Amino acid sequence: MMTTIPDIAIEDVSFAYARVPVLENVNLTIAPGEKVCIVGPNGGGKTTLIKLILGLLIPDQGNIRVFGDPPRRAARRIGYVPQYAHYDPDFPVTVFDVVLMGRLHGPRPRGYSREDEKAATRALENMHLASLAHRLFSEISGGQRQRVLIARALATGNRLLIMDEPTANIDAGSEQYLFDLLSAPERDLTVLMITHEMGVASRFFESIVCVNRQVVVHPTSELTGENIREIYGGDPLLIRHDHRCSLEGHSHD
Repeated sequence: MMTTIPDIAIEDVSFAYARVPVLENVNLTIAPGEKVCIVGPNGGGKTTLIKLILGLLIPDQGNIRVFGDPPRRAARRIGYVPQYAHYDPDFPVTVFDVVLMGRLHGPRPRGYSREDEKAATRALENMHLASLAHRLFSEISGGQRQRVLIARALATGNRLLIMDEPTANIDAGSEQYLFDLLSAPERDLTVLMITHEMGVASRFFESIVCVNRQVVVHPTSELTGENIREIYGGDPLLIRHDHRCSLEGHSHD
């Protein structure tokens, strides 16, 4: 009998910055095609968890596998949208150039191929950015830059996308369009996303990963955010935890 290898498997992982614990005893499994949202307070370890999965950080203890491999070996098979775009505003890189960077999977002595350029063009069209292809990245708005970074991740052609608050600077219509795009059956994507914008997301994600030093997974539904007061101090996200929740908070046994 064949066993499906999880896209992401995390076992008993702990991590600290300068001996200050950030994550403790984390266990998480994400199956192929699963759509997972990460929520939690600022400083709770959400971005750290993503960096561990990407291989940008090494756990102090425990084990992480992506597609069955160590994260650094699997990194080229992941499409990644960072929380912030760090760039030199004086560097004359175009929107199309930025999206093409998603096709970098090693040395390119002969430059990008025609297939790379087609993939970048398709990604720009998918994000309704084709008209900006030859504009300088530094000249477009913050929301447009965020959409360019999403297009760059789509251009990789990878089926695992990890996104750190990709909808933070885009309007509601673009947010809805993004979730529709990512959920298209023909894409068959596995998505792991940090977001605070749960109004639309609660209809897209199959499970919620609560990160606040430890990690607990719950199902999603379209209810009020009262059930996660313990994490957000009353911030009204549309998430339902399990039956153990109450107005006083929820327990994580």
